[in-house]
Amino acid sequence: MKYVLVTGGVVSGLGKGVTASSIGLLLKSCGFRVTSIKIDPYLNTDAGTMSPFEHGEVFVLDDGGEVDLDLGNYERFLDITLTRDNNITTGKIYQYVINKERKGDYLGKTVQVVPHITDAIQEWIERGALIPVDGKEGPADICVIELGGTIGDIESMPFIEALGQFSYRVGPGNFCLVHVSLVPVLNVVGEQKTKPTQHSVRGLRGLGLTPNILACRSTMALDENVKEKLSRFCHVPAENIVTLYDVPNIWHIPLLLRDQKAHEALLKELNLLGIARKPDLTEWTARTKVYDMLHDPVKIAMVGKYVGLKDSYLSVLKALLHASVGCRKKLVVEWVEASHLEDITAKVDPDTYKAAWNRLKGADGILVPGGFGDRGVQGKILAAKYARESKVPFLGICLGMQIAVVEYARSVLGLYDANTEEFDPQTSNPCVIFMPEGSKTHMGGTMRLGSRRTYFKVPDCKSAKLYGDATFVDERHRHRYEVNPDMISQLEAAGLSFVGRDESGRRMEIVELPSHPYFIGVQFHPEFKSRPGKPSALFSGLIAASCGQMDLLLNKSDHLSNGMANGINGKATSKPRANGNCFKSSNGSLNGVYSNGNGVHH
Repeated sequence: MKYVLVTGGVVSGLGKGVTASSIGLLLKSCGFRVTSIKIDPYLNTDAGTMSPFEHGEVFVLDDGGEVDLDLGNYERFLDITLTRDNNITTGKIYQYVINKERKGDYLGKTVQVVPHITDAIQEWIERGALIPVDGKEGPADICVIELGGTIGDIESMPFIEALGQFSYRVGPGNFCLVHVSLVPVLNVVGEQKTKPTQHSVRGLRGLGLTPNILACRSTMALDENVKEKLSRFCHVPAENIVTLYDVPNIWHIPLLLRDQKAHEALLKELNLLGIARKPDLTEWTARTKVYDMLHDPVKIAMVGKYVGLKDSYLSVLKALLHASVGCRKKLVVEWVEASHLEDITAKVDPDTYKAAWNRLKGADGILVPGGFGDRGVQGKILAAKYARESKVPFLGICLGMQIAVVEYARSVLGLYDANTEEFDPQTSNPCVIFMPEGSKTHMGGTMRLGSRRTYFKVPDCKSAKLYGDATFVDERHRHRYEVNPDMISQLEAAGLSFVGRDESGRRMEIVELPSHPYFIGVQFHPEFKSRPGKPSALFSGLIAASCGQMDLLLNKSDHLSNGMANGINGKATSKPRANGNCFKSSNGSLNGVYSNGNGVHH
């Protein structure tokens, strides 16, 4: 097993996750099997209980792991399926060591950071690297490890010590360290400054790690004299210094690395140069060119409560992007803060209220993503009502599906106090209830998590057609409330159709409104399995319906069966942080996604 470690210096948010993903893709294009591990130095056991404002979205894996959003980048770039063991946290390591101590595994010993914690970290890395993630048997050839945070952070010290020992243990030729650093350009003089990177590398070397490759973030390509200066002061060969300058979208990063021959530097350090093939990124390059040439816009209103931090909806954004590229449309996201649609905002801040409604009404399609807590829920309900009554294409995910059901019960069934038990435990018409197997005392890891199977009960529904006429589909879940099965007959009699259910038939997974051009709600999160070139079926449906291509999409049954039916295991066979904003677009977009509204990036 060969290991590539990606660290970051100077400041956070430079794009270590995208860099690690791009390195993995580049090595994969050279003919190697690649896996990934993310190390997060925080004390949380996992990312499941963190607010999206703290750390961006919580990415969910097939096995139910709630992990850092960087693992989503790895899965999308490398088209792999990771496990919870591919995400290491300080909390997991300490829990593992303390459990061993309680069992008596260290009997007679004083348990210390060195060697017990550092040994546990190394054991976990070796164990995680051996897990097959690409659908083939046996371990991968190369493991790309990303160390979260910035060199010098106190919480990452045990990991740096462990990785120093690990690099010595696996030996030269089996370990390569890529250090991502910042080379700022001062506007006053227009000069690229190397001092921050020099200090960062000095700090890294002082902790026992020596970088083999420098990946320098800057607004423009590094001058040759700057490379020579960095080489001299950082003891890294000039040919091993690459520039990660601002690009139109992050799909350019693997191409940027290839064009600077980063793969040759990596393969040389790993003693793989003689057996590697020339990197083949033909398909990736073609897709990137298509992406750059799109000009016909499709506007999607994203109605959420975390719109102040776009990373909160990173996978949803990427899924929309994959689908829009598939439909040859340029994605424009209209960010709508859900609470701004509510009547109380009309009284307190009428201009903000009007602007929010104008963005919603100006969109070609509406998406209501998942979320927790009651802030903005009424605004989401109003958005679903507008989409239903105005025949605007609508996709509701998780909570988005639940509020669509609540809205229908209120507006069509006349149950004006209909609600979800999450926000009104005393409601007399609970459309959404707490799942019986859930825990009301422990929050972490107690939801219905991971890949679950949904069976289509209505074969000719839009969802089944979008999934290539599948009989069932496996998608990832993250919820502790569900649509009340005792209200289904009443809702279906009024026109809703619950076309997808679990194996018991009592847990609702997909709801459609047959009389609407495209009104679909899903309990699962289809965005987590969307890939560049393999967009999620339901996101493709939303984009196609929003730009008048729905009939064309549904008629492409052969194409759907081969590529677009993501996650299908039924009748058909299925063949986009670090920081979401880390590679700022030079053309005014957010990773190629043009956005308006709150927190707008112009």
